Amino acid sequence: MPKLRFTYVLTATLSALAFTGCTRTPANASTSPTLAQEERAALDSARQQLALIPPPAKSRYLAVRSLDSWENPYLTVQGNMVTLHVLLADANPSQLGVGGMLRPAGARRRNLDVRLSDLPTALNAIPEGAWPYGRVIAVEEAHNTPAADRPIVRRNLESVIRTLNDLGVVVYEWGATGGTQG
Repeated sequence: MPKLRFTYVLTATLSALAFTGCTRTPANASTSPTLAQEERAALDSARQQLALIPPPAKSRYLAVRSLDSWENPYLTVQGNMVTLHVLLADANPSQLGVGGMLRPAGARRRNLDVRLSDLPTALNAIPEGAWPYGRVIAVEEAHNTPAADRPIVRRNLESVIRTLNDLGVVVYEWGATGGTQG
């Protein structure tokens, strides 16, 4: 009896879904300008918020030799998304045990996969304390990218750099041999 009831409920649900189906409204001319205006407004808002972060200090970030010791946010550009790596500021102001077993830096690191279109919003959400070098962000291409995906990753990298420049963020391109000024 319970099997029959389950079959009935499943059949009713699937038939309801079959009749309604997935609908997608076509993009018409009236929504396109509105969408562009919303994106522009979001970009302007993100630019204003990021302007509150002080300009970058080259003396601090040019000395970094590996992304493991990079303290500012950095991006890994992939074929269909960007991974945002953020090291949150230590909430304990004491210098006792910094980076040790009780206060590891890895516990404060957050990795977030973001669509390219949501990058300004994601950067805007990063706390000001997570930018110790100032308004600079390291950008790297994903490692071990298949040869067929490399042009897509490169286009996404160029798009990310363009977006960061529009936001007033200094780009520090990170290659296989380390950082290079972008």
